[in-house]
Amino acid sequence: MNPLTDPNKTAVFLANVTFEPGCRNNWHIHHATKGGGQLLICTAGEGWYQEEGKEAVSLVPGTVITIPAEVKHWHGAKKDSWFSHIAVEVPGENCSNEWCEPITDEEYNKLA
Repeated sequence: MNPLTDPNKTAVFLANVTFEPGCRNNWHIHHATKGGGQLLICTAGEGWYQEEGKEAVSLVPGTVITIPAEVKHWHGAKKDSWFSHIAVEVPGENCSNEWCEPITDEEYNKLA
């Protein structure tokens, strides 16, 4: 993760996040009482995004994902590709991140 802005100096935090092949983050939730959430702007390689209870979405350069606050989700690289995105933390009130359980290899390996 390479921060592109300093959260102490600007209202919007951006980071360039790069995943090696097969790397993914845990399920997580961006909490906020107003506003909040996250934007993913895919810049290189191929990856996955999935919201709890929904099918995974294939990510390629140019894909933009809008993630509202309170939506449990995960994202990361496909098995055979590096993947990068710009993560934008949407400003809001009482924002926090909750990190949850990992994506199991069994769940991940079902994605084609």
